[in-house]
Amino acid sequence: MFWMSTTGTRPPTHNPDAIANASPSRVTVKRRMAPSAPSRSSRALDALSGRVRTSVTPCLRSSSRMRRARMIEYTFGGWMTAAPGSLRRAAIVLRIAWRALSRNLLRTGLAVVGITIGTGAVIATVAIGEGGAAQIHQQLQMLGDNLVWVEAGGRTVNGLRTGTGTTRTLVMGDMQAMLASIPELKSCSPQVDGSMQIIYGNQNWRTSFRGVSPEYVDIRRWRVATGELFTPAHVESAANVVLLGQTVVDRLFGDEDPLGKTVRIRNMPFKVLGTLGAKGLGAQGQDQDDTMFVPFTTAEKKLKGTPWFDDVMCSAVSTASIPRIEEQLSELLRERHHILPGQPDDFNIRKPEDVIKAQEEMAGTLSLLLASVAAVSLVVGGVGIMNIMLVSVTERIREIGLRMAVGARGRDVALQFLAEAVVLCLAGATAGVLVGVLVSRGISEAMSWPMLISPFAVAAATLSAALTGLVFGYYPARKASRQDPIEALRYE
Repeated sequence: MFWMSTTGTRPPTHNPDAIANASPSRVTVKRRMAPSAPSRSSRALDALSGRVRTSVTPCLRSSSRMRRARMIEYTFGGWMTAAPGSLRRAAIVLRIAWRALSRNLLRTGLAVVGITIGTGAVIATVAIGEGGAAQIHQQLQMLGDNLVWVEAGGRTVNGLRTGTGTTRTLVMGDMQAMLASIPELKSCSPQVDGSMQIIYGNQNWRTSFRGVSPEYVDIRRWRVATGELFTPAHVESAANVVLLGQTVVDRLFGDEDPLGKTVRIRNMPFKVLGTLGAKGLGAQGQDQDDTMFVPFTTAEKKLKGTPWFDDVMCSAVSTASIPRIEEQLSELLRERHHILPGQPDDFNIRKPEDVIKAQEEMAGTLSLLLASVAAVSLVVGGVGIMNIMLVSVTERIREIGLRMAVGARGRDVALQFLAEAVVLCLAGATAGVLVGVLVSRGISEAMSWPMLISPFAVAAATLSAALTGLVFGYYPARKASRQDPIEALRYE
């Protein structure tokens, strides 16, 4: 049976007065013994009670107990004399926490796995969100100058779904009526689409072609890198001239200058007037530079052989005017195409927001998935931290009792175990940041989606891990702080 008492003398090896911040006193541990029990020269036998009175330090003769005593005296004798909340105290707490956790590295590593996964998911989620916003802004700029366009082909015709280019009702007269009837349209260009083999020397490449007017490059904000754009005279005469995208130039010419060279398209010679500036990937991930431009009259008469357009690309005077233009275009085309009330349109009116909507939904779904993984992983990791800390409290009950015996308060013990839980979570957060960066890069390469690792993402992940440590470390710390020192010293 153990209990505490005080005497007026000081022990020779440590100063409990500095630890407990109390009046001069001495903390001793007494053990009830029979009068006939053997005594040691370092102990004082009370003749009346038959009790051996001994200080804490002489009791710890084994090497392991001596190390534990030195650690306790260093910990509480060092920090309790410092000012509360000081950096010195925090450093000591964290150092002791790290030493305690490093005793069983395997258990510590398993405990932080959930935190690592959760932190990595937080990093990836924020990176996807910020990267997606940057890409959407970039695509809006690249799609065109307040772009709105009309596609041939309705969503349903006679109960059947049709795609673009499946109807033949979008013609030159429609585009002329648009420009004449809707003053908020700055310019329009027809577009005739298809794919064709292009040959230069012994090199050939299958690419898409676009039959357009000279206004098209301004509507799409597509610059001419070298050479010149074809003119209205080329359009009028359906001339065999072509502008090549950067991918086509690389495939056919390599390092050779393509300007003025003759290529063959559908076994017809075409003169290369110029090359287009690089555009990169489109909203659907397609290579926008794998294309060539020809006059739309040339595409209609010589390449595709059709008198109708696949699209009419238009530029509005402002972004705010696009909704009004949509309504006016719909009324105009329904009237020109003799579509009765209740019948479906044989055209689609599109705008940039429609193009990137699917991409936004995909990014949102992926972000939601990663956020769910982050939340679940942090909770699972927090439960693992709690279990590890409860095991640690059980294993260190005697140590807790000894610390309290030499003057540690309950809040000091609680702070120590909370610090250990936070250190565990911060270690997991550090590994999670690395995992999050690697996952973000992998997603970026797989989906051609930019990933921006911002300081905000790292701070959010670290804060989430620290809060997890505080929340799930509270109960074990509270349990440790409420240990009875007498019972703790008796624990085997």
